[in-house]
Amino acid sequence: MLIQSLLLILGLVLLIKGADWFVDGASALAKKYNVSNLTIGLTVVAFGTSAPELVVNSFASFQELPDIIFGNVIGSNNFNLFFILGIAGLIAPLTVQSSTVWKEIPLSILAVVLLFVLANDFFFAGTPILSRIDGIILLAMFGLFIFYIYRQLKTDKAEPDLNQKQLSNPKLWIFIVIGLVSLVFGGKLVVDNAVLLATTMGVSEKIIGLTIIAAGTSLPELATSIIAAIKKNNDIAVGNIIGSNIFNIFLILSVSSFVRPIEYDPKFNTDLYLLAGGTIFLFVAMFTGGKKKLDRWEAGVMLVVFLGYMGFLIGKEI
Repeated sequence: MLIQSLLLILGLVLLIKGADWFVDGASALAKKYNVSNLTIGLTVVAFGTSAPELVVNSFASFQELPDIIFGNVIGSNNFNLFFILGIAGLIAPLTVQSSTVWKEIPLSILAVVLLFVLANDFFFAGTPILSRIDGIILLAMFGLFIFYIYRQLKTDKAEPDLNQKQLSNPKLWIFIVIGLVSLVFGGKLVVDNAVLLATTMGVSEKIIGLTIIAAGTSLPELATSIIAAIKKNNDIAVGNIIGSNIFNIFLILSVSSFVRPIEYDPKFNTDLYLLAGGTIFLFVAMFTGGKKKLDRWEAGVMLVVFLGYMGFLIGKEI
């Protein structure tokens, strides 16, 4: 138990330092190539921090663990939206760009609705399942998202920042690669050892899946967004979360369904309702209080809702 506790602490240290290096490297890359932090947040950072979900879901597909697959993605997206944005918004109000308000947030709402329709098989009788055809549809949507990012690269240029850390080409890539490896390895250490500790203490596998796996695979997003918020880099803090949620549904679930079609348990519909409601709340929050800004009180509401819901789920299972 002592060894697991020490490895858990090591994992947390790797997450924090990895996020620090990753944000610095990604920001330097954006400035060097005159690309906005938002675009980098929606692509490089979002994909990097979604790596744990991709690894976990790929193995879960091979092992035919559908509840882990859907629980990981939907749970991680709720954790990203409510908990991580809640914490980051409490650290500092998060100013959001117009493109995020009118394009990326609505796209993340569309992703939830599309997943709900495809997974529940509304148009076909039989067992709800995310088939390979559904996976192709999700992957096509991911392709459109990447095309949108490509188009944005031509118009959304970075603004000069005299305070931006200047890094040489080799150094910024070292920061990004080592930061990403530290995030993924640190996240794995935290998840694996948290599961071992929880099992030792007699916590059920279902509770572990609902909490530790979903939250654990989102630890890179948590570390990255908090460090970005502390450094006043709102575009990476917000772009990381919105981008990760889009990646998780469009890319990771499509890849998982290609490995093996995934049976869907309608019990996850409640979690999808929460995810859709939270994303709509984020959109509405852009027009209340500070315009195009997630204010502290709004971030606090999101955090309280998430903690209340998790408390309800755990209490129901105990």
